[in-house]
Amino acid sequence: MLNALGHAAAAAVLLLSAAGCSGGSTATAAATVGKVPVTITSSGGTHRFLVEVAKTPAEQQRGLMFRTDIARDGGMIFAPYPPEGGPPREASFWMKNTPSALDIIFIRADGTIATIAENTVPFSETPVPSREPVAAVLEILGGRAAELGIAEGDRVSWPK
Repeated sequence: MLNALGHAAAAAVLLLSAAGCSGGSTATAAATVGKVPVTITSSGGTHRFLVEVAKTPAEQQRGLMFRTDIARDGGMIFAPYPPEGGPPREASFWMKNTPSALDIIFIRADGTIATIAENTVPFSETPVPSREPVAAVLEILGGRAAELGIAEGDRVSWPK
């Protein structure tokens, strides 16, 4: 038995080494660690994003600050919102220390989009309100919502 386990471990090391040498799949896997797929269903079709998750108060406070490397189909979802738990509540975001314009999509508890703040102003400290209680917030590159035809009332889903 020990010999069979030893062979299995050696085979696993060889497989991992080979994957590391290929450069493709390992790099892709590393790039998607900590990300979840988000799907928005709109009248114009289905739009998929692969986004980071901000769950804790600290993660949600930092958000996409200081980031300039946001992928066209990337972003960040703040879920649950509020991070401490409890029922949905009104949200207010800002762009302090955020160099990239963002579309901030406020999501109701039923998964529908309540409001979209399009092309928010980089570095602005002006509050961006949800205008109603929300259970999650999705940030994507500024202009993408309009480009894809994403609108209030569209449905958003992600693994919870």
